Amino acid sequence: MSILGRIFGRIFPHADAAQPSGTAQQPAPAGQPQAAPAAPISTLQPVDIEAVLDGMAAKNTQKLNWRSSIVDLMKLVGMDSTLQERKDLADELGYTADKSDTASMNMWLHKEVMKRMAANGGKVPANLKD
Repeated sequence: MSILGRIFGRIFPHADAAQPSGTAQQPAPAGQPQAAPAAPISTLQPVDIEAVLDGMAAKNTQKLNWRSSIVDLMKLVGMDSTLQERKDLADELGYTADKSDTASMNMWLHKEVMKRMAANGGKVPANLKD
């Protein structure tokens, strides 16, 4: 699984839990043609990323600044935040600048992760994406 996928998996609800109820198809009786599955009704609400991460931070014994630090965000969700892991995440997300300038890379990574969460069903405050 990708690094970004692992971050998403720790923040977003599991896909099975997010499926609307009542869309499972019952098997047709023997000899009967299988009916086409009902189209799922989209009842999913955007995930409030800020609320989820604030909730995680409230339960964490460390004071982590997830709002501006990719290192702290990764720590908050229980991931390895080593420089190599962040460089791998930068490669995965298409970072093209100098990875030895870790401050710039880290700022870019944080913004990019927030943008990607917003693009994938997360409600992210504008100031965290800019």
